[in-house]
Formats: sequence, C-alpha cells, structure tokens
Amino acid sequence: MTPVFERRVMELRARVLVRSWNYRQRHHARGVWFRLRRVLAEASAAFVVAREDAAALVAEGCRAEPVGESLEPPKLIVFAAAERVARIRSAREVPVRLGRDVLEARHLVLTPFEPAP
Repeated sequence: MTPVFERRVMELRARVLVRSWNYRQRHHARGVWFRLRRVLAEASAAFVVAREDAAALVAEGCRAEPVGESLEPPKLIVFAAAERVARIRSAREVPVRLGRDVLEARHLVLTPFEPAP
C-alpha cells in the first residue's frame, strides 16, 4: 500500500467514526437540539402559557412532546389548535425559533400549520 493511499484510508476511517458517533447521539443529549428544532419547524406560532393552562390542554387530550422532558429544566411542549389557544388568557406569543423566549419558557403551546386546501 502506498503512503498516499494509506493516509487517505486513515482519513476516511476517521470521518466514518465521527459520523457514526454523531448518528448514535441523536437519541441522547446531543440530539436534543435537533429534536427541538424539528418540533419548532412544525409550528406556525408559539405561545408561553401558565402551568394550569398547559395542564388543562394535556387533560383535554393534547399530547406532550417528548423532547420537552429531555431539556433541563424540563418543559411541557404541546400542540393545540389556534382556536383553542385564542381562548387561553395567559397565552403570550413568542417567536418560533431557538431563542431566549422559547428556551426560558417552562410551558409552551405550539399551533400546527393549517393543511393546504
């Protein structure tokens, strides 16, 4: 094996090792940001609400997103219809992005995009 070819093989193996480690981390701490961005990408609007209002939404059948439990401190993130969110008095709209408002919120309600007609 030539020295140039041997060096290229070693570089390829190193890239494969890094890529496989990154892939395994998707379901662990490193993957939480990807999963949170994925949830936010499905939302047309985001609202910070009081704990009681978030608990009421869960009691009504809104499913809590698992990524919220992976964060520290844990967050309750749910999707709800825009009509339902409009009836929540404590709802305060925040930008749908990984910013301070979303990261500081303990109870977050997201509204999904409306399906195309």
